[in-house]
Amino acid sequence: MKYVVVGIGTDVGKTIVSSIFTKALNAWYWKPVQSGDLHFSDTDKVATYVGDSFKKIPERWRLKTPASPHYAAALDEVMIQEKDFEIPNESPLIIEGAGGLMVPLNEQGLLYIDLLQQWNLPVILVSRHYLGSINHTLLSIEALKNRNIQIEMIVFNGDENSATESIVKNSHPELKYIRINQLSELTPEMIEVEAEKIRGSI
Repeated sequence: MKYVVVGIGTDVGKTIVSSIFTKALNAWYWKPVQSGDLHFSDTDKVATYVGDSFKKIPERWRLKTPASPHYAAALDEVMIQEKDFEIPNESPLIIEGAGGLMVPLNEQGLLYIDLLQQWNLPVILVSRHYLGSINHTLLSIEALKNRNIQIEMIVFNGDENSATESIVKNSHPELKYIRINQLSELTPEMIEVEAEKIRGSI
């Protein structure tokens, strides 16, 4: 059982959702590309949120600059290539993406969605409500479907907005949807509470 957690954009809560699913499945966690924040990376955050049961696979790339991976890699004078990424054997496994689907990984046109297509793993798409999020969510769904990438479920993360959610659900009633409400605290105890809620949905 392996899933890739991707987002409709940056700062939609992929790391929190990854933490909850990692806890729910007692899974390994892997963030292939980390750009910036190396002192407290997403892997470090998930380790803090999940607690003692956390199991990680080290990042394939740890880039110094908090920027698009293609630019951060160029500054570090390295080249990210498609052949660099081999899916770990560990299972269950949660893989966390970087930014949105069309994030460039190198200056030759490699996009994150290209990796998703190569990996052929089901994805968990994280959406968060903000002005423009309907457009970004529907575009992300269309992009995944056009590449024949399986969408395991859509996660609405954060404060509820029924007007937004209903449009997305009505546009794609064939998909599975779950909601993770805004957490008052990011602690292993709160992550476990949310993990217990979704265990039956996976």
